[in-house]
Amino acid sequence: MKRLNQYRILWILVFFDLPTDTKKDRKEHARFRKEIMQNGFTMFQFSIYIRHCNSRENAEVHLKRVKRLLPEKGKVGILTITDKQFGEIELFSGMEITKHPNTPQQLELF
Repeated sequence: MKRLNQYRILWILVFFDLPTDTKKDRKEHARFRKEIMQNGFTMFQFSIYIRHCNSRENAEVHLKRVKRLLPEKGKVGILTITDKQFGEIELFSGMEITKHPNTPQQLELF
């Protein structure tokens, strides 16, 4: 078994810009947002959702799920980065630096 480390643990980022012009568009936007949240994604910023994955295999499962949920209209981007890369992010609220989102705790059994 491979040990969990900051290069094996991944983050999936889903960026989207969906139309909200019509009632049908708004319903589709809400559906997509709701369903990715049901799959463990949390809002990072408006229209940017993130999910922590313990392995490449786990990330692949969630990537496939998001791809099955894609709406007919609008733009969606999906980016996978390592925990090490995500840890390098600098977050600000105005001019003040802010904390990183909580990383799920890992349990290792020997």
